[in-house]
Amino acid sequence: MAHHASARKRVRQTKRRTKVNRARVSRVRTFIGKVEAAIASGDQQQALAAFKAMQPELMRGAGAGVVHRNLVARKLSRLSARIKAMAR
Repeated sequence: MAHHASARKRVRQTKRRTKVNRARVSRVRTFIGKVEAAIASGDQQQALAAFKAMQPELMRGAGAGVVHRNLVARKLSRLSARIKAMAR
C-alpha cells in the first residue's frame, strides 16, 4: 500500500488512466470488428464506409499510445487490401 501522499496520488492517476486507456482500446477493436463484419457480409460499399470510419479511430489510438503505430499501419494495409479484393 502507498504510504506517501505522492504515491497515493500516483495510484489514483494510474487507475483513472487505465480506465480511459481500456475504453480507447475497446473503441479501436469495435471499429476493427465493424470492418471485419462488413467484409464478411460481402458488401464492398458498407465495408468501405466502415473502413473510412475506422481510420481516424485507429490513428487516435496510436496518438494516445494505446495501440502501436505499426499495428495501425498493418491493420489499415491488410483491411484495405481485403476491401479492394472484394471488387474482383
